[in-house]
Amino acid sequence: MNEYGVIKAVAVRTPAQAYRSAEKIAKEWQALRFYEAPDLMAANAEHDVLRAALSNAGAEVVELECSGELTLDSIYARDALLVSPKGLIRCNMGRVSRWGEPAQNAAQLQALGYEVAGEITPPGTIEGGDMIWLDDNALAVGEGPRTNAEGIRQLREILGSKVEVHVVPLPAPSHPEDVFHLMSMISPLDKDLALIYAPLVPDTFIAWLTARGIAFVEVPEEEFIPMGCNVLALRPRDLLMLDGLPKTKARLEAAGCKVQTYKGDEISRKGEGGPTCLTRPLVRE
Repeated sequence: MNEYGVIKAVAVRTPAQAYRSAEKIAKEWQALRFYEAPDLMAANAEHDVLRAALSNAGAEVVELECSGELTLDSIYARDALLVSPKGLIRCNMGRVSRWGEPAQNAAQLQALGYEVAGEITPPGTIEGGDMIWLDDNALAVGEGPRTNAEGIRQLREILGSKVEVHVVPLPAPSHPEDVFHLMSMISPLDKDLALIYAPLVPDTFIAWLTARGIAFVEVPEEEFIPMGCNVLALRPRDLLMLDGLPKTKARLEAAGCKVQTYKGDEISRKGEGGPTCLTRPLVRE
């Protein structure tokens, strides 16, 4: 249970499944507050590179299917399910348009042998981007527009008393339909290193992380909005991030990290979801 161990299995949903067609994209992108309409062909090419990076890192890549009822947002596979020592947990998502994703994703993974430990039910809400495992017994959860106190209470009940849950208050986004997850401001890189955007991280969270021996690499101001803080660890200090973030990349390399980048104009920037959003790691070791 961590966000930096070697990825052995990971779920993704391809643009071919999530975006489907130019007609679907044209119908949905503005209502979902994408910055622009994604180009399906270019999105497929970008996602091919992302999946290749995962496969080359030794991960089994599970491609999630789509019934046709899901929206463009379903490409961001992390959010619909949580991973726990007891099995997968189906989320009740804070964005109404995404309510269909947890059941579909869980059903496909159950058919592959993954156990489902439980689900978050209304009025509780929770999304995967608000949940970060540090180790088997320590979990940080962001409380904000997509994850509420009742969702966190239910999560604690499912996990049991052996897991310490540290709640991190999140700033409100500028628009109620926009997203600001916990992983918007922190990405674990190793057991003792994390990438953060310091101006938004509460002092109590910094103190909790520091007490666990975690040091920090800080994202510069000008690279925060372009998702400089959204970095996926393929294994300890072996990272995948968006291109076009040279200062953050240089800081990570100076901290002893290996960094590879992918072009995410269609699959990341237009819908505001980086590599952690696009992937649901299922097994790490």
